Amino acid sequence: MLGTIYIGMSGLTAYSQGLHTISNNVANLNTAGFKTSTPSFTDMYYGRQFAQNSRGYSHSMQYGSGVEYGYASLNFAQGDLRRSSGLLDLAIQGSGFLTLLDGSRPLYARTGQFAAADDGFITDKITGLKLAALTSSGSLAPLSIAGKETSPPSATTAVSFTDNLSPGSTNFSISNVDVYDANGGKHTLKLAFATDSAIVQGRWKVTVTDEDGSTIQEGRLQFNGGIPEPGQDKISVTLTSSPPLTVTLDFSRGVTAFSAGSTSTLRMTSQDGYGFGTLASMNVDTDGQLVLTYSNSKTAKISAVALANFMDPQRLSQLGNGLFDGSQAPAPRYAISKGPGVGEIKAGAAEASNVDLSTEFGQMILIQRGFQASSQVVSTANEMIMQLFQMRGQG
Repeated sequence: MLGTIYIGMSGLTAYSQGLHTISNNVANLNTAGFKTSTPSFTDMYYGRQFAQNSRGYSHSMQYGSGVEYGYASLNFAQGDLRRSSGLLDLAIQGSGFLTLLDGSRPLYARTGQFAAADDGFITDKITGLKLAALTSSGSLAPLSIAGKETSPPSATTAVSFTDNLSPGSTNFSISNVDVYDANGGKHTLKLAFATDSAIVQGRWKVTVTDEDGSTIQEGRLQFNGGIPEPGQDKISVTLTSSPPLTVTLDFSRGVTAFSAGSTSTLRMTSQDGYGFGTLASMNVDTDGQLVLTYSNSKTAKISAVALANFMDPQRLSQLGNGLFDGSQAPAPRYAISKGPGVGEIKAGAAEASNVDLSTEFGQMILIQRGFQASSQVVSTANEMIMQLFQMRGQG
């Protein structure tokens, strides 16, 4: 009878642990990146006792020793991806894990909220772990923006124009032509066009002035049949800045001089210089690369986020805060977003928990029934023992 009580107690213990797993799943319903665990149970060792005056295995008697909580298998089913306000909030559509570095020790997560720390490393806001990037050699390195907080200026060398300069508009001007010197200083120019066809057919006089109206330089444009004349379709302008700046005004592509009455549509299309820029925002593109955007509208791409692909994710162990430890699993293979064996990184998103309440409540009912049944076994065995004691007293 005592053995029966012990067996019943093993059921109470095992089902209590199973309920613990279920309750943990339900409690983490709204925990980003949480993966549920499925409880499982296993029968305990069976002892063998040979029958009296008998020989051989066929005469053995087997006694069950009860049940124990086996293990909780992780369910890595995809959770819903939800939009997030953080540009560096990352999630994965598909398989794979983000790689975080605790010193040189790699840990793994399905989603995370990241930001640039004071030292330039991209770190998780909750754990402080550094987000890992995949180097060209295939190794891991902390992702950092150190030294990339600013964008150096670049001097303007050419300004391009397009559209039509009508001979009917004897005077035409383009204002707010911004160019930059080597130190990032901005200079705003104005271009005034006056027809000079009385001297040479199709010729235009171009006067370049600065912000205060001072004339910087004059030049000539020559059109032949409404098309810029090669060799006379560009004007070189030198500004007395420090250092001096020489800019080519290019009218060779897309500029015409056909008659359109007094209406001219000539305009600037581009210039290749820019001023000093500071880091304005960060984002991760679909290839997993960190993209830096500066105040001067320039962008820069640095290393790609490393994704880990495990052959057997069930050998990972949960550590809390959405982290997994892979020290007991074979070393993963690393790839970038959409690489072999891994999914696609989604920026500005978080992966929700994959808890399914209907499944969890179904499991809870089964575990509750098992617990009740084991409790009834213990109660029945206890009553039988009490009856034995009463019979002994009557004897």
